[in-house]
Amino acid sequence: MFFLLAVPVVLLTGISKGGFAGGLGTLAVPLLTLMVDPRIAAAIMLPILCTMDIFTVWRYRRGWDARSLKILIPGALVGIIVGGLTFSIMNADMIRLIVGLMSLYFVGNYWFGQRGPGAATPRPHNPVKGGILGALGGFSSFIAHAGGPPLSQYLFPLRLDKTTMVATSVIFFAVANYVKLIPYAWLGQLSSENLTMSLYLLPFAPIGVWLGIWMHNRVSNTLFYIICYALLFLVGIKLSAEGLMALIP
Repeated sequence: MFFLLAVPVVLLTGISKGGFAGGLGTLAVPLLTLMVDPRIAAAIMLPILCTMDIFTVWRYRRGWDARSLKILIPGALVGIIVGGLTFSIMNADMIRLIVGLMSLYFVGNYWFGQRGPGAATPRPHNPVKGGILGALGGFSSFIAHAGGPPLSQYLFPLRLDKTTMVATSVIFFAVANYVKLIPYAWLGQLSSENLTMSLYLLPFAPIGVWLGIWMHNRVSNTLFYIICYALLFLVGIKLSAEGLMALIP
């Protein structure tokens, strides 16, 4: 039963990593949590994500927004360090709730505050905002591989070309995922049992990435953003509902 759920999750994550509908990747750990402990789900997914990063970094090795990465990555490293130090006492459900509510706020502000995708205008870089969101992205990525919404909250308003935005996200998460290997190993998350599960699922990683690249090359900028915001909304609802249901007695 676990593999019946895990295989589609890996494929969906690969599609997201390949450059189509970034919100899909955030669903991986919450969906796997239906079958296993959230920390085990995160540990199983990390080697798979790192493998996917090899393919996606090569595919999008040109064209990322260097200024965004210079603003976001230092904050992400701080967030990962905090996540590693507080891992043993951290409530993953609270993280899901925070990330979910932030996703819903961001989508609501985009659709109602800016009157939809067509009316959106590019926003300038903001180092303070980027540092905070980068830290939150690194922290939530460490806890549940759910760093997509904070990253999206910074990148989406820039209105980058879809390939530039995907390439920037790819580099950000590649750096974050490989850095996360250190505290995950230190905390004993990369056990032989978890790594064996990862190995069984690994063959589906490149398939998902290829599907994502294929879909990315066939979807327009406008439709791409509409899909991303719609998925971000769905992710926000799911994470918020899971967090509330777990935290309410």
